[in-house]
Amino acid sequence: MNAPIEFRRRIGASPRAGSCLNTAACPDIFELADGDFAIIGSDISNEAGKLPPDAGCAPHERIIRIPRNLLVNAKRDIPEK
Repeated sequence: MNAPIEFRRRIGASPRAGSCLNTAACPDIFELADGDFAIIGSDISNEAGKLPPDAGCAPHERIIRIPRNLLVNAKRDIPEK
């Protein structure tokens, strides 16, 4: 059995402080304990169309859309290493 994924911290401000106050649908970014990132966003895999030739999406992967301002505002919290 795999160990549960450990969320280290939120990257950027809590979306609950803004427009997500009264909804469960709140895009978010988290740093995981192993240094990877987890994204909460809208699954657009079926609507994404054709990916660029040097990109691929495996059957176990999904293409996720997040608002631009979420990633731009989180940039300051993403460590270089």
